[in-house]
Amino acid sequence: MSICPSEYWIWLQTALGAGAQTSEILAYFETPEKLYLAGSHEWRLSGLFTEKKIEALKNSTPSQTGAVFKECREKGYTIITPDSDYYPQRLAELSNMPLVLYGIGDCSVLKDTVSVGIVGTRNASNYGIETAQKLSYRLAQAGATIVSGGALGIDSEAHAGAMLAKGRTFAFLGCGLSYDYLKENAPLRRAITRYGAVFSEYQPFTPPSKATFPIRNRLISGASLGIVVIEAGVKSGSLITANCALDQGKDVFAVPGDIVRSSFDGTNHLIKNGAKPVFSAEDILSEYEYLYGDLFDIEKASKPLSEVQYVDYRKPKAKRENTTPAPIPQEKKMPVKRQELGDDVSEDAKVIYKALNEEPMHIDDIVRVTGMKMNIVLSSLTELELIGAVEQVTGKKYKLS
Repeated sequence: MSICPSEYWIWLQTALGAGAQTSEILAYFETPEKLYLAGSHEWRLSGLFTEKKIEALKNSTPSQTGAVFKECREKGYTIITPDSDYYPQRLAELSNMPLVLYGIGDCSVLKDTVSVGIVGTRNASNYGIETAQKLSYRLAQAGATIVSGGALGIDSEAHAGAMLAKGRTFAFLGCGLSYDYLKENAPLRRAITRYGAVFSEYQPFTPPSKATFPIRNRLISGASLGIVVIEAGVKSGSLITANCALDQGKDVFAVPGDIVRSSFDGTNHLIKNGAKPVFSAEDILSEYEYLYGDLFDIEKASKPLSEVQYVDYRKPKAKRENTTPAPIPQEKKMPVKRQELGDDVSEDAKVIYKALNEEPMHIDDIVRVTGMKMNIVLSSLTELELIGAVEQVTGKKYKLS
């Protein structure tokens, strides 16, 4: 059986590890296939590999990637390698370029020109959370694509802001796409795939670790024109992303924060050392107007953030009394109690919420019943899913949570 090019890329990344310096190796051998066929004698002669790496290359073969391909087929993941149409030039220019990316969603988003990375702490303050969502909203509304890490806190708000503006966004994870990590953020990741995609450099079942996230961070900066740090302490992983951006020759922006709160020490330090302070989306996009001004609307970016309505999709569910409920007979089904939707929920979302019930409803039926266009229905469902009012079930069906 012949070996496809993707298998050679997966073999090489497996042997060398994610984030490995590969620019010299690929310059010397040109392709992973030529590297594999060259054999261990030429690997040694090249002087590019340690004995440990040579053993790693010898201990696996491209044909051992069957389990990866099977999982990708079953879950609908796209395998992206440097010779794929989806692979962006920005990542190809990195000395430690990713040899393989696994993606789900609209993977073309990876090549969007005006992409801006937004990062910050997981334990964000209310100020940081609101700023991240509103700033991302304005950037996406103006035409920029938002890049982040899919984590809690600033990352989540950045993705949410882009989606609420009906813009594009994508995330790089620090674990495999099939690894059950951050269950509370699963609805957000599903929503991202409708407005862009979720990517990982790691094979589908790879668990997260202290090492995987710093390695991942170079991709957030690498795929972006610049990085915006919203809230970060002096030891925050977000500063690793900022340093990656500087090493890659990218712009670094920072939102000024409270000078007496340690969670802003990192961002304020960046500003002190030359990062451009951000007070509006215009402060960011104006840096790229001379190159890509025809790809975004600078007037929309200049509008005040105070005019953006914040959507608190993190509202906790009502607490239950600490009592053990009586068992419910199997033949009876308790009706789902509808939530009281707040004033910050859009009118379109309220119409769709009213049309749904506890029985799963296909998205085509939602369009038919409400008379709304598909793009309005999708964005409204995202809004409802983010606040925990509805949930997606099998296929393209939705029901009340």
